[in-house]
Amino acid sequence: MKRGQENGSTRRIIMTLLKMKGPQTIGALAEELGITEMGVRRHVLQLEREGLARNRIVRQAMGRPMHMYSLTERAEDYFPKNYHNLALELLRELDHTSGTEAVNVLFEGRRRRLLAQYSPMMERRDLEERVAELSAIQNSGGYMAEWDREDDGSFVLREYNCPIRQVAVQYRRACECEQHLFEELLEAKVSRSECMADGGQCCKYSIRPKG
Repeated sequence: MKRGQENGSTRRIIMTLLKMKGPQTIGALAEELGITEMGVRRHVLQLEREGLARNRIVRQAMGRPMHMYSLTERAEDYFPKNYHNLALELLRELDHTSGTEAVNVLFEGRRRRLLAQYSPMMERRDLEERVAELSAIQNSGGYMAEWDREDDGSFVLREYNCPIRQVAVQYRRACECEQHLFEELLEAKVSRSECMADGGQCCKYSIRPKG
């Protein structure tokens, strides 16, 4: 691998780690990557110069202050997005001319279409297999999803990127429809405890069997 390609790959991994894990120290990033802190610092400082990362000093009761690095809003453009400004403008125009209910009908129609598309993938599967399949479906759409099984038998699904974030911020029905879609596909109880449209680090869903 050429040095330029290696640097580009390391840079992308650092940005992905900051996206998924939130603010990190140079030491924590170095440990994750398995390279020297000097190497990580060089990449992070370059991201700062490009306006893609920021540094915040966190003071501790004991010891030296920690330098925590996180992504800026500008860095969001480097992650998968499948919405366009035109779509948001059309929703606003529909809202203005026909009212909010007309916009809600569009989101409900999308939910029904996705339900019909993905339901066959869930047939003859238990809940854990359905959660794994749903995570794969969301990943294919650029949501950077991961899931875990909890000790009590429930599951947690996290999405670290929201391709429709700008739409969801203005039209929360998009988030409601996603949650309802998950409930129908998984045939389970689904609750959301964190949402990127509200400024959260991720969209976090708790999934429990019905009954």
